[in-house]
Amino acid sequence: MNKCAAIQMASSPNISSNLTEAERLIGEAAKAGAKLVALPENFALMGQSEFDKIEHKETDGSGPIQEFLANTAKKYALWIIAGTMPIAAEDENKVMAACLIYNELGERVARYDKIHLFDVQVPGSDEVYRESDTIAKGHTPLVIDSPLGKLGIAICYDLRFPEQFRIMQAQGMDILILPSAFTQKTGAAHWEVLLRARAIENLCYVIAPNQGGFHVNGRQTFGHSMIIDPWGTVLDCQKTNAGIVTATIDLARLQKTRESFPVLQHRQINCG
Repeated sequence: MNKCAAIQMASSPNISSNLTEAERLIGEAAKAGAKLVALPENFALMGQSEFDKIEHKETDGSGPIQEFLANTAKKYALWIIAGTMPIAAEDENKVMAACLIYNELGERVARYDKIHLFDVQVPGSDEVYRESDTIAKGHTPLVIDSPLGKLGIAICYDLRFPEQFRIMQAQGMDILILPSAFTQKTGAAHWEVLLRARAIENLCYVIAPNQGGFHVNGRQTFGHSMIIDPWGTVLDCQKTNAGIVTATIDLARLQKTRESFPVLQHRQINCG
């Protein structure tokens, strides 16, 4: 069994202050015994404009945010699932919303690029989002080995597309990690119910770090970062303000649940 943590932030346009806050919370999680820490989407930058991320993009493998992540993972001897950060895309006018994964030695072991882009007007509000104006979409789901089990990585809006998680489950996913920046309105309506559904239908743990609070750009995010067990039980939740949630990953219990309730073996439609 290993302890994991999800971090909740209310990131700003100031990268330096965001990284300082991220390290403070990572240190708190490490002190609590976490061996894996997951940061929210846009942890390093929530710009005044969606185009700010293009100005601050980094080349894959080099840059101050990536250096911070490698050094911090090594300093605290834990795995970091690094939310998202802007990595240069082939189109110089866009970036990839990349989730980088570092092991306890500070080595980068994987990268996932957000597949589903949030191009919507939120019903019942004047909020309009067009991520595709500044982000190039990814194409490949990611499941990787770790000391805690097989990690599946997805990002925010991906949550609404269950076929992605069926593919990941077929690849052996034990733990779904979903860095997010869910809006206040959509989060209040759908955040918890969708997270619990993904845990229940795939019989997996879910670690869901979210942005939570009011941002300098006028945006409000929902918070309620949480960790959920394979039966759909919320193990810990940070409703508001910056902070951490922690829980223990028990792979023996996960396996026992899958054996005693073999719903995954009863599927008649194969997605992967």
